[in-house]
Amino acid sequence: MADKPKRPIPGQNHVSAQQVADRAGVSRSAVSRAFTPGASIGRETRELVMKAAEELGYQVNDLARGLLARQSRLVGIIATRPEVGFRGHLVAALSKKLIARGSLPVLLNTGDTPEEMQTTQNMLLGYRPEATIVLSGSPPKTILEGARRTGAPLVLIGRSEPGTDSVLPDNISAASLAAERLVSRGAKHIALVGARIATETIVERERAFLAATERLGFKARVARGADANYVGGEEAAQVLFGEATPPDGVFCVNDLLAMGIVDHARFAAGRQVPDDMTVIGFDGLPEAAHGAYRLTTFFQDPAKVAAKAIELLDRRQANPAADPVLERLHLGFVEGATG
Repeated sequence: MADKPKRPIPGQNHVSAQQVADRAGVSRSAVSRAFTPGASIGRETRELVMKAAEELGYQVNDLARGLLARQSRLVGIIATRPEVGFRGHLVAALSKKLIARGSLPVLLNTGDTPEEMQTTQNMLLGYRPEATIVLSGSPPKTILEGARRTGAPLVLIGRSEPGTDSVLPDNISAASLAAERLVSRGAKHIALVGARIATETIVERERAFLAATERLGFKARVARGADANYVGGEEAAQVLFGEATPPDGVFCVNDLLAMGIVDHARFAAGRQVPDDMTVIGFDGLPEAAHGAYRLTTFFQDPAKVAAKAIELLDRRQANPAADPVLERLHLGFVEGATG
């Protein structure tokens, strides 16, 4: 009677390549070649190995193989508060595209304390990823320095540094268009809602909007929340609606802030949106399209941002000496119910 296929028993060690070799009656190196694309191995030998592997439930340890070959397939995604707003959708898009590429995405949340950030840097150096992608937010330059020390390609999203490949949205064009839109809608008391965390993208949007409103003959009021989130929008709204003349046109540097502004205006200040005021956001979050908001906003496509970042990563791996690239991505204008 033929032996029944043996499957791993829960709690026992995984099946080894040597066990597969013993069952197939081949050498250990033949098992390795059978699972290596393009390796030289006879058809019959490969069939024996694959049959034995299936019977035993063998699975290649890709991580161990990569470490032995000094060709890790790990790609580190570094972010501060990766669950917030656009970053959450971007992490999902990056993970999906990296897996399709054959890479293993590893999310490293920097945390907020020096100790947490040091731990992140130690892990980055210890695991030596194939490449690192740093998202916008507030990972400090020490994290970037740690990523460079690995010697692997580094791509930044939503921020830029000299000598480093970067992907940024076209903040300047979008913020300028926001100013023109508010003026065309008849706004006379224009406000900018930003955040005190002052990341590169936030600062760029703020500066571009203020410059555009000045060119159009207006001086925008500025209110900033502590962070670029819903609560930050509420904080900014308390300042703006606490003044004698409330705004009738508001540009927010992201959708989360805009949602906080809209809710405060409606429920605390008794304002109608868009009848009493126009509100424009930024990012085009799925939540911003929900019926309670239907924000007018600028859409960043996370899939396109992720694809461009991986394109730069591939380019850098193919030509490590290539000049650094800063890619600006066009944003689609979404005309919603708030302006």
